[in-house]
Amino acid sequence: MAIVGLNFDKISAIRKEGAKGKINISNNVTVKDVVESNLNLGSQSQEGLKFIFEYTSKYEPDFGDIILEGTLVFIEDPKRIKEIHAGWKKDKKLPNDVMRETLNAVLNKCNVQALILSREINLPPPIPMPKVNVK
Repeated sequence: MAIVGLNFDKISAIRKEGAKGKINISNNVTVKDVVESNLNLGSQSQEGLKFIFEYTSKYEPDFGDIILEGTLVFIEDPKRIKEIHAGWKKDKKLPNDVMRETLNAVLNKCNVQALILSREINLPPPIPMPKVNVK
């Protein structure tokens, strides 16, 4: 399996006024759809899959949201592409190895983008930041 692209189609960040007290942040990634795609790589055409995903960071109680939607594209053996796509169409599930690779790639890019967006609109970082302890 080779991931050949990950692009954002929609980026949204909203901060609302009036948050008081403790703010809870919940992050979630969902694969909304999987579609077959023929990719032109150089002079060759390669069968692949496009994973349509959505990453959300919700700030509660109703303080803000970060929503990132996009597409991850990967290529694989044509037989495996058909198997993965058929499994998705049947019961909206992916093999564990495909799900792990897909979600890790999406999280790597989305966590960084969400961190940048949170800074730009003055929301707390959606992921824990490292802290230094001095003894």
